[in-house]
Amino acid sequence: MLSSTFQIRELFNADWPATWAVIEPAFRSGTTFPHPQDITSEAGYEIWAAGSAKAYVAEDESGGILGTYYLKPNQPGRGSHVCNCAYIVSSAARGMGIASKMCEHSQREALQEGYRSMQFNFVVSTNTGAVRLWQKLGFEIVGTLPEAFDHPENGYVDVYVMHKSLLG
Repeated sequence: MLSSTFQIRELFNADWPATWAVIEPAFRSGTTFPHPQDITSEAGYEIWAAGSAKAYVAEDESGGILGTYYLKPNQPGRGSHVCNCAYIVSSAARGMGIASKMCEHSQREALQEGYRSMQFNFVVSTNTGAVRLWQKLGFEIVGTLPEAFDHPENGYVDVYVMHKSLLG
């Protein structure tokens, strides 16, 4: 049984193998992320934790990684006041409120970094749990990209662009 006690902190390089173990199944499933299903750990690291991204982990009291998210500018230059995030919770830790806590944490971190709003560019419409959670946390669907995601079971499905002002 997993404990409901966890903390969120920045990801360290030494965390990558355990973090990749959380990310990899989500990428391999092909149902919520657009990345190639045969992506390598190295390529995953470039997406999740390299460059301008700041990556975080949710860990239990024994140091086990329960979930992860990244925070980075959505666009360079004149669009860099809007951040982008992505979140993954391990299948064993779902239902513990980790995604909610990571999203709330990311919003606080984003404000401290000087971002004015947060945008999710590619929320797959069939990921109804995520859509519902982001709406509960104040995000609005501001655009729909028709049939932009090739879902392995449902074929071409819509993708949502979701947005929230962080200024109140």
